[in-house]
Amino acid sequence: MAGLISNLFRRGARKPAIYDFAIIGGGIAGLSAAAALAPLGRVVIIEAAPQLAFHSSGRSAEMYLPNHGTRAVRTLTAASATHLHFANGGVLNKRGMLLLGRSGEEQYFDYEMRAAAMSPISLEDAGVYFPLMHQHHISRAAWSSDALDLDTHALIKGYSDQARAEGAELLLNAQVLGLYQTSSGWEVGCSDRVVQARYVINAAGAWADVLAGYAGLPPLGLTCLRRSMIDLPSPSGYDVRRWPHVRAAGGRWYATPSGHGLVLSCAEEDPVMPTASSPDETVLANGLARFEDMTTMSVSRVNRTWAGLRTFAADRSPVVGPDPLLPSFIWLAGQGGTGFQTAPALSDLLADRITGRASSLPPETVFSVSPDRLRG
Repeated sequence: MAGLISNLFRRGARKPAIYDFAIIGGGIAGLSAAAALAPLGRVVIIEAAPQLAFHSSGRSAEMYLPNHGTRAVRTLTAASATHLHFANGGVLNKRGMLLLGRSGEEQYFDYEMRAAAMSPISLEDAGVYFPLMHQHHISRAAWSSDALDLDTHALIKGYSDQARAEGAELLLNAQVLGLYQTSSGWEVGCSDRVVQARYVINAAGAWADVLAGYAGLPPLGLTCLRRSMIDLPSPSGYDVRRWPHVRAAGGRWYATPSGHGLVLSCAEEDPVMPTASSPDETVLANGLARFEDMTTMSVSRVNRTWAGLRTFAADRSPVVGPDPLLPSFIWLAGQGGTGFQTAPALSDLLADRITGRASSLPPETVFSVSPDRLRG
């Protein structure tokens, strides 16, 4: 790795800039971290893509689901609520969530209804919320008003503006090629420059374990799971804008209004390598078939399709804090699709762990997201 850094110098790379924090990854994790850390020292965000929030953060379903995920995720979501409701005018708006279950799948429905703190409703009421519902193929329905729209673009802009106002710098098209530990911290070798920093913040999403390898650390065992999405045109004769977020029990699919149409998730969790992800045609076809089976909509065309990567630790809780093997290498990864609704709490916890401040989160939550739990 030292040879890589030396080669960058010999090729005429720019003189290293010296920072306190080099944040690798320009998604919601990296941007919220920059906003939290910029008041504490000089920050640079290093992003391999040509724009911010290019990968998973740019492909979110844009929902705030307070009862979703592990206990740690739910605690982090609750701790983020004030920021999401009020900071910069707030990024949350009313939406609601409808859960639908098919006959013979009652066990999935009951479990998911309880986990999401939903209330059973009649099929007639469910049909009012979601007129596309196929009455003969659905046996049960439940409702929650806690699910909210989350304006991901506004949240990204808010954190970006805050970080820049505090002096954070941004490097785009800057793929990290290597990390080298020095007596004063780190040298980060990118395609055309070397960045020096006291701390490396690993906000690299699906590439987080890869980045750890560059630093000479063993992986934490993070898994990248692909999720494929379909942008559907508005069903003829309907105004979908006030429809709820709709989920099919058993993880069959979910759909959310977007503009004048619907965004349909195929809800798969296929392990893939960390790379720019494309949707699988078979997954798309099967997801669309499951959606059509529970609705009266026959889809003849789609506007576009895409796929995103969600990264999980084995226990499906995020990873935040210094690596016990190398404390100047700090993790902010494994959000598993909940990065937007937990970003305020996670970035605050990151700053707390770095500065040694006491966290406002319960001690058990702090440990449950610490890298220590995965290093054993």
